[in-house]
Amino acid sequence: MEKEILVRANKKFREEVKKGLTTQPKFLPSKYFYDKKGDKLFQQIMAMPEYYLTDCEFDILEKYKSKLTAYFAEKNGFDLIELGAGDGKKTKILLRYLIENNIDFEYLPIDISSNSLKKLEKSIKKNLPEVKMKTLQGMYFSVLEKLSEYNKRKKVIIVLGSNIGNLKHKKAVEFLNNIQKSMQQGDLLFMGFDQKKNPQTILNAYNDKTGITAAFNKNILHRINRELKANFVVDEFLHWESYNPETGTAKSFLVSKIPQQVKISALDLNIDFKQWETIHVEISQKYTDEVVEWLAGKAGLKIKECFSDNRAYYKNYLFEVDKK
Repeated sequence: MEKEILVRANKKFREEVKKGLTTQPKFLPSKYFYDKKGDKLFQQIMAMPEYYLTDCEFDILEKYKSKLTAYFAEKNGFDLIELGAGDGKKTKILLRYLIENNIDFEYLPIDISSNSLKKLEKSIKKNLPEVKMKTLQGMYFSVLEKLSEYNKRKKVIIVLGSNIGNLKHKKAVEFLNNIQKSMQQGDLLFMGFDQKKNPQTILNAYNDKTGITAAFNKNILHRINRELKANFVVDEFLHWESYNPETGTAKSFLVSKIPQQVKISALDLNIDFKQWETIHVEISQKYTDEVVEWLAGKAGLKIKECFSDNRAYYKNYLFEVDKK
């Protein structure tokens, strides 16, 4: 099964790299930042003082774990399904509290990275052995189709880290709608949304002076070199971050410092870059309550409650299916 998933993922990787680099302007999907090296770099990013998102969500989960448990718990138990589980550090706050309070649940983490899931499973077994756990590897949209099968008891779907911010509004509505279709009345969705704030604070979070974020974004070029036999000279690309405070959109680019041609042997493809030509690699959308409410409404969901850190930098929203 894992081999089949890897084959499909590799095919998708090849298709999306070819499409992105032969389109004008060029782009590459940020989901391909993540491999063993990328996972490690992202752990370093989350530990940076400039990257406020992680600490904000830790604070929210710690502060509201009792209230959230009251929303989640059911007499016959519930399934806690996490999309994009990663290392699960934040989720462990909830898992530990649920175990300590003898709440009946099963934890189902989903991630594209088998490496992350294996590490998470090992960590949970070591530190929280009482947790009933089943890992699911795959892309969000393909795994979401399976979620509707979990219909014998309440589902609580969680998406932490403002992952939805990597999607433009149209795709975000599609993503939320796909989740909503897998939900029944009584099921809940708990999701993080980074908020609009001082533009400099946002720029600092994605453009740290140590260069960790630059290395993380450039990792996609290293991955193409390794997996698709390409010859990107990675040092000839500059990492650049922008933020539009009107739209709340942060964008990350890789910028070619010189005119160059890149050969991607596995795709039988040569890609020309002009000096200062860009590859758009990531979007990180920032939100207001009004925008989140609008997205939810478009997807057949409504806000049940929201939870904020003390500075209102970040919010986690609890959604339910809109009965209208």
